[in-house]
Amino acid sequence: MSKIKLGILGGGEDSLIGILHRVAANMFDQYEIVGGVFDVKHEKSLKFGEKLQLDQSRIYKDLDDLIQNEARLPDTEKMQVVSVLTPNFLHFPMAKKLLENGYNVICEKPLTTTYDEAKVLDELQKKNNSIFAVTYTYTGYPMVRQMKTMIQNGEIGQVQKVDVQYYQGWINPLIHDKEKRAATWRLDPDISGISCCIGDIGTHAFNMAEYVTGMQISEILADLNYLYEDNPMDIDGTVLLRFSDKIKGVLRASQIATGEENNFTVKVYGDKGGLKWEQENPNYLYFLKEDQALQVLKPGHAYNSDFSLEGTKLPPGHPEGIFDSMGNIYFGIANAIKNEIKFDGAYPQLKDGLKGMSFIEKTVASHKQGNVWVKMQD
Repeated sequence: MSKIKLGILGGGEDSLIGILHRVAANMFDQYEIVGGVFDVKHEKSLKFGEKLQLDQSRIYKDLDDLIQNEARLPDTEKMQVVSVLTPNFLHFPMAKKLLENGYNVICEKPLTTTYDEAKVLDELQKKNNSIFAVTYTYTGYPMVRQMKTMIQNGEIGQVQKVDVQYYQGWINPLIHDKEKRAATWRLDPDISGISCCIGDIGTHAFNMAEYVTGMQISEILADLNYLYEDNPMDIDGTVLLRFSDKIKGVLRASQIATGEENNFTVKVYGDKGGLKWEQENPNYLYFLKEDQALQVLKPGHAYNSDFSLEGTKLPPGHPEGIFDSMGNIYFGIANAIKNEIKFDGAYPQLKDGLKGMSFIEKTVASHKQGNVWVKMQD
C-alpha cells in the first residue's frame, strides 16, 4: 500500500517540535512528507524544504497557496493529511481552512485559543467526517497504555484518588525580568490565548487524568499564580478535581518550578492497588499493592496488554522515549485514515482537544471568580 501523503505547516528550522513530528511520521513507514509551509518567510521555508530533500514546487508561500496548488494534483499525489505545528493563535484558522477543503488534520495543542473556536472545528469535523488528531503526545507511551488497560481491567480496583503533576522551570529565568517576560510569546494572550501554564502543560495533565482512568472530570476548583501584576498569563497553578462525590484528585502544573525539566507524573490509586508513571523515566510503570512487594512493569514483555505491545518497537531493556510516543500516535492516525483502528485511545481526537479548551477556560474562570467550584459540563 502506498504511503499516506503528509503536509506540514510550521515546524521549520527554528521549531522545537518539528523534528519530533517528522521522526514520528517516519517511524512506522506509514507516511511520506511531501511538502508544506515551514516558515512565514518563503525563502526560509524553501531552504528548509531543500534540506529535507522535498520537491521545491510543493514548498508553498502560505496555506492558501498550498490548497490552491494541491487541488491541481492527481488524487494519488495530493496531501491526505496536514500537521499544524504553528503557534497557538494560528491553529484555528489553519485547521478550519483545512477541514473546509477536505483534509484530515493533525494539530498541536492547545487545539485553539478559545472554546468557541474549538466548537466550530468540532462541528466541521463531524460534518466532513475527517480524521482530526490533537497531539497529547504522552498518551502514546506503551506504559501509559498499559496503565490505562490495567485500570480498565480493574487491577487496582475502584479508583478513589488521582494525582497528576507537570512541573517545568523554563519560565523562571524569564519571568523576573520585565523586558524578557514581555517579549515571550507564550506570555502574550494575543498569541497563546488566555492561559500559559494551564494551556500549555496543564491540559496534558487534564487529558492524562481522563485518558488513563476512563473517567470524566465533573467539577474543578483552581488557584493560579501570575507572580507579577503586569503578567497577564498564569505560570503556575493547582486545580482540585472532582470526578464524583467519592472520587477526587488534584492537578498541579508549574513553569516556575526552578530546576525542573519535564517532570510529568501520573498517579492513580484504587481500593486494591495503585499505579505510578513518570515521564522522565517512561519505561517504568510502578504497581503498588498492600502487603505485597512493589512491582515494576517494563515495556516489551508478554505480560503487557496488546495495546501496550502494539506501541513497543524494541525488545525489553531497550529504552523508548518521546519520539516513540509521538510515533505511536501517528501510527494510530494512519490506521484511522485507513479505517484499521484496533484499540480505543489509539490517538487523541478532536473531542479531546475540545475538552482541553473547556478545561482551560473553566480553570481561569474558577480562579478569577474567587477560587470556586466550576462544573465542566456546558
